[in-house]
Amino acid sequence: MERLTRGAASRPATAARAAFGRRAAVELLYAVVTIPVAVLGFGYAVATLVFGTGLAVTAAGIPLLAVALIGARRFGGLYRGLAGRLLGERVPPPTPHRPGTGFYGRVQAVLGDAAGWRAMAYLLLRLPVALLHLYVILFTWGWGFVALTYPLQHAFGLNEVTTRDEQGMIRHGFAVGGLHLDTWPRVLLVSVVGAILLFVAPKAVRAVVLLDRTLIRRLLGDSSPAERIRTLEETRARAVDDAAATLRRIERDLHDGAQARLVALTMQLTLLRETAPEGPVRDLATAAQATAREAVTELRELVRGIHPPVLDSGLDAALASLAARAGLPVELRADIPARPTAAIESIAYFCAAELLTNVIKHSGATRAEIEVVQRDDRLRLRVRDDGAGGAVLGGGSGLSGLAERIRPVDGRLEVDSPAGGPTVISVELPSHA
Repeated sequence: MERLTRGAASRPATAARAAFGRRAAVELLYAVVTIPVAVLGFGYAVATLVFGTGLAVTAAGIPLLAVALIGARRFGGLYRGLAGRLLGERVPPPTPHRPGTGFYGRVQAVLGDAAGWRAMAYLLLRLPVALLHLYVILFTWGWGFVALTYPLQHAFGLNEVTTRDEQGMIRHGFAVGGLHLDTWPRVLLVSVVGAILLFVAPKAVRAVVLLDRTLIRRLLGDSSPAERIRTLEETRARAVDDAAATLRRIERDLHDGAQARLVALTMQLTLLRETAPEGPVRDLATAAQATAREAVTELRELVRGIHPPVLDSGLDAALASLAARAGLPVELRADIPARPTAAIESIAYFCAAELLTNVIKHSGATRAEIEVVQRDDRLRLRVRDDGAGGAVLGGGSGLSGLAERIRPVDGRLEVDSPAGGPTVISVELPSHA
């Protein structure tokens, strides 16, 4: 029985600590501290939007809007920092916008930054939320404290209002409508109402702070799933393009540097072999010349494998060269109105080369067709042969490696190869990685 009594007595204490503990204190502090910040942010947002929009017809307006969005992001960072330190609300910052090139390119990149516009919307919405914070704090904490201490105020004659009631009697105390709160039962009732307001105050503040937490997550945090996917796609496209540019630079360095020096070495060894007398020196020069020629041949194959120089003239020209060197009749049909990016051209070329190699080595075909068509920003490559068929995707075949090659750019591979043929293999790629 003693334990039950002690437990029952501890429940109000626990409830009181939960209501008026550290969490309630930091939420109240957050609500109070962010009110002036909200006023400042709202003024900044309105001023920059008004001036930027008003000056949009001039050269200064659009850059001013871009600067405004950058500042809105900074305000967003301030709010995320306050929410993290006081409320424990850890909101990851939005992904940085993609930088542009040149002054107007950078301005355009900033204006296209969805996170900046969301931060600007937050600054505009935050002032009404701050006013709601202020109203809730004054109504619950403010009036609650005043009402709770009203008996002391009444006893010492403080904060009283002198009025006349309906009978003409002079009354001293609070008056709510026609109700005069100047008798001790009514005074104590006011104190009870104050206690209720103070008990409700932490929950009311928590509710309005929860509204601000939601706005911070939605407007100041990381972008929506669709925007994150788009950001990842842009990041992937940059990575693919950078990799293609790096390979192209390596190919040029090998072609213009190492290959040229190897060719010069071969010529010098040839000169040495022709001028040297018969004997060991001439034999060594002959062997070195043969080795250098093999190295040049291997280096050329390596360079061609990294980036075929014919791709500089476009994918259609590269495929035409590939078809001419195939070793069997190949019909080429190409319809590419807009040139794809270098990375996509390289992937499409090597896919066609791999498929033609498979046709020659494994299908027993007498002829083949290559068709490459560009529609709706997609590039579709199709290779058809009249061979024996039976090609399958998987099982360690070369088609599996092909599928892995096109997967990083969201490419698709389709295989139609019934027994007895014909075999039709289609590769679909985006025009831009």
